Amino acid sequence: MDQRFSSCRGVSFEIQPHKDPFAIDAPRASRRVWLPWGSSKRIVPTSGSNIISRSTSRASSHFCDLETDDEDDDDVLINIEEGYELEDNNKLPLTLPVPELPQAPSKKIVSKPTKQKESRLSVILLDQGLFTVYKRLFMVCLTLNITGLVLAATGRFPYARNHATLFSIGNLFALTLCRSEAFLRIVFWLAVNLFGHSWVPLRLKTATTSLLQSLGGIHSSCGVSSVAWLTYSLVLTLKDRDNTSNAIIGVASAILSLLCLCCLAAFPLIRHLHHNVFERTHRFTGWASLILLWAFILLTKTYEPETKSYRKDVGSRLVKEQEFWLTLVITILIIIPWVTVRRVAVKVSAPSGHASIIKFTGGVKPGILGRISPSPMSEWHAFGIISDGKEEHMMLAGAVGDFTKSLVSNPPSHLWVRQVHFAGLPYLVNMYNRVLVVATGSGICVFLSFLLQQGPADVCLLWVAKGIEQNFGKEIKEWVSRHPKEKVIVHDTALMGRPNVSEMSVTAAKNWGAEVVIVTSNPEGSRDVVNACKSKGIPAFGPIWDS
Repeated sequence: MDQRFSSCRGVSFEIQPHKDPFAIDAPRASRRVWLPWGSSKRIVPTSGSNIISRSTSRASSHFCDLETDDEDDDDVLINIEEGYELEDNNKLPLTLPVPELPQAPSKKIVSKPTKQKESRLSVILLDQGLFTVYKRLFMVCLTLNITGLVLAATGRFPYARNHATLFSIGNLFALTLCRSEAFLRIVFWLAVNLFGHSWVPLRLKTATTSLLQSLGGIHSSCGVSSVAWLTYSLVLTLKDRDNTSNAIIGVASAILSLLCLCCLAAFPLIRHLHHNVFERTHRFTGWASLILLWAFILLTKTYEPETKSYRKDVGSRLVKEQEFWLTLVITILIIIPWVTVRRVAVKVSAPSGHASIIKFTGGVKPGILGRISPSPMSEWHAFGIISDGKEEHMMLAGAVGDFTKSLVSNPPSHLWVRQVHFAGLPYLVNMYNRVLVVATGSGICVFLSFLLQQGPADVCLLWVAKGIEQNFGKEIKEWVSRHPKEKVIVHDTALMGRPNVSEMSVTAAKNWGAEVVIVTSNPEGSRDVVNACKSKGIPAFGPIWDS
């Protein structure tokens, strides 16, 4: 099984606890490098004038985790963040001191305090906060549904009592909307166009970003609520068995069983540890439930208790029922992504044994993500899209799972794609005026298009990765290198050691005058950057576990 967890759409992570979110090998040898910020006087090139020097260390297999190659050497820490001035936020361009890398025999050794290993699941579920927007939306939606159920059961909400099945289907409709990529593409586009103006208050923009990023809370809450309403409806039906049929009870029971299975598979522990099980269970039980829901509606709306038979004028009765129209819309929303599935020709190259670059025809707007699959009925993988908006676009896939490793070892000539691309957190960069985007490893792919295409936001990029040219290829290196140094901060950990990414992000955000910071890293790294920025009063967003 492909053991991975995708905590941000477009970036896949290995499921393995880590000692440190940014654990990197210390440099093997002392070299002077270009830290691409500040004035040209701080440039000490190793070869030519490229913005990123070629790494001489071996490639890393961890693109977003920035994992150590040898954890036994983890107590060697290069203190490169010494001398950062956090309080000066008026400097442009970014002028941070270039740290002196230690010489071979006398490099600075800093004892790293013993740190208990954190469970990745605890980081995802607990360290992001007990009162996140996601969890608040979940509780608000669940509370409203429970209140309605209690009122219906006590006879104070007769409409809900008489239409319990409608409320269950209504929750299914809401959860489908929250996961419909076509619908959300429109919602994100509207948000950017309505609030992406300089006169719109920053607080309103950040509130909108928090809401759109956390719609999964409504999705999961509506899933649980639909089970509760259907259970209530089934109980009422069983109490009135004389006015129903065994077929209706059987179909309703089957739907309830499938929905319960779907909810159990989405339970965080199962979803985290057995992601493929979750994904396939969610898909196929969802489809089976939808088919049975149509059968349920046909049976209930045509059944005559007096004659114990079914009417034949199905069409004329169904068009008058709310359940029919809600189910029809749900069906359309589910079908839309699948009618856009195509098998297309691709060009796959591998800069190293640890990553592949997949090229497609056609330009794509910045901030958009896409899905690809080797077999559309089994699995889909989301990646950020890199594009200059002209003739082609590409995806950068770190080799962390069975599928992504096969792209390197056995590059395909064709892949299945969904032609309707979707919008996520990176797309909301377009809502702001000045943004610092922070990426580690292959997280660069969701932000690189903002450098290649001029958008409404003025974007500064902070990228921390290991072995830039080795792991990501000369083309990506050149794209990054040709942009103004005040807009691009690149830290190659193979040459410059392990940085304090949180501190770097705070410093860069202040110097850039960023309204907001958006980060794509592993769960621990994203959490640390977001928390560090917020502690300094800088709005920040990163991937949540159910993005």
